[in-house]
Amino acid sequence: MRRRDMLVTAAAAVTAPAIAQPARILRFVPQANLTSLDPIWTTANITRNHAYMVFDTLYGLDAQFNAQPQMAAGHSVEDDGKRVTITLRPGLKWHDGGAVRAADCVQSLVRWMRRNPSGQQLARQLDELVAADDRTLVFRLKRPFPLLFAALASPVNPVAFMMPERLAATDAFQQIRETIGSGPFRFNAREYNSGSLVVYERHAEYLPNPQGTPSFTAGPKVVHFDRVEWQIITDAATSAAALQRGEIDWFEQPPPELQQLLRRNRAIHQEPIDPLPLTGILRFNFLHGPFDNKAMRQAILPAIDQTDYMSAIVGTDPALIRTGVGMFTPGTPLASDVGLEPLTGPRSLDRAKALLRDAGYTNQPIRLIGPTDILAPSAMTQVAGDMFRRLGVNLDFALTDWGTVVQRRASREPLDRGGWNVFLTSFSSTDFMDPSGHVGLRGNGLNSWPGWPTIPRLEELRDAWFDAPNLDAQKAIARDIQRTAMDELPFIPVGAYMSMTAHRANLRDRVPGFAIFWNLKRG
Repeated sequence: MRRRDMLVTAAAAVTAPAIAQPARILRFVPQANLTSLDPIWTTANITRNHAYMVFDTLYGLDAQFNAQPQMAAGHSVEDDGKRVTITLRPGLKWHDGGAVRAADCVQSLVRWMRRNPSGQQLARQLDELVAADDRTLVFRLKRPFPLLFAALASPVNPVAFMMPERLAATDAFQQIRETIGSGPFRFNAREYNSGSLVVYERHAEYLPNPQGTPSFTAGPKVVHFDRVEWQIITDAATSAAALQRGEIDWFEQPPPELQQLLRRNRAIHQEPIDPLPLTGILRFNFLHGPFDNKAMRQAILPAIDQTDYMSAIVGTDPALIRTGVGMFTPGTPLASDVGLEPLTGPRSLDRAKALLRDAGYTNQPIRLIGPTDILAPSAMTQVAGDMFRRLGVNLDFALTDWGTVVQRRASREPLDRGGWNVFLTSFSSTDFMDPSGHVGLRGNGLNSWPGWPTIPRLEELRDAWFDAPNLDAQKAIARDIQRTAMDELPFIPVGAYMSMTAHRANLRDRVPGFAIFWNLKRG
């Protein structure tokens, strides 16, 4: 070969594109179908998990429950706490290529404050929230709001996710029509097929927070997969078989009978998805009979056996079940047994029947709505259905998929127009840690979470909790909140449980808390 030809060949080798490497793909079976893409419109955990992939937050919450800057570079507090300035990190971009601006964040927070309990409290103490320039947000407060950064960091639904201004301008009670965030993954709208497949792709221009280490929703969100596929498989046995064959990498919520099977496979690792228990609740509709009557709600209490509800979710392993559960997450500072005697005393269906008669129950229909395709709410709904049947009520048992339940529970219509009386669901540990983001303990009527209770005393106590000077004072108010809630019953706590997750043993460095996909590696 002539020297000139050798040089041309060498040059071609240098300039030729590298051989494409196979995409790093993670396949995951989520707890339910993803039907709503708007994390402000709904409190469904499946939508929250989706949103943490696509959207980012100004602050994140670490494993010690401390707020840490995320999209924010930092902040200053002036004027005795009544002026707070937050500066954005430089270079943040939306998935459509636009720069993240302070005006986007202001509009996102305005929308979030309409729906989030802490945000609603903040709005009441806010004189003005403005964008001073493209990277600076300024809060001007009537009085100090010490929990501001905790509220912005909280993973309690609805979370303070940042969106482009044009999306955040959507009414908080209407769903957004695009899914454009600035988070570590892009949502692939072209491949989205509700009931079948949800696809996320790594956001190549995402700038992880350079500070700290990954800890819950705080620290660097470094992505090690090019593509994450949520495969919607409603049959748990099919999901478990796919996990054992290596066709999927992660099964978020295997039922207890399959957990025993998966334990025998050394290629599969099981662990609690959250280090703290999740609380299950039975939620009443206050707008329509019969549970607009407090005595009717109270009549159900003697029939509630928390062990029955929790064992339906996790089986009989006592290590996974918490009973004697009240309004706050077991094992956290505000949890207590105050006022729980109606739940911890002797159980009696006959007593419940008598109380229903005394309250004026005369065979009115009771519509219980629930899902068939998500473990915890489905299991609890079946137990509740059996309880209501044994109480002899006129039960309308309406089972659908979880996505439909989420849509249907938002309806305030009476039963003859498709409404409901009761549903059951569960909440992550952080959701029920304190009154700030506890949607179940709001008593502000039509502005509260589905069920819409009007309980002025709960609102008064909640306001007092925000102003409490220390933890002891917060605990005292939390006890009063629990007493009031156990009397008025915006919901009935039906126990708490440790939620187990299963994944291939070659996945490592999972961030605990819920289905979190940054930092996760294969190897």
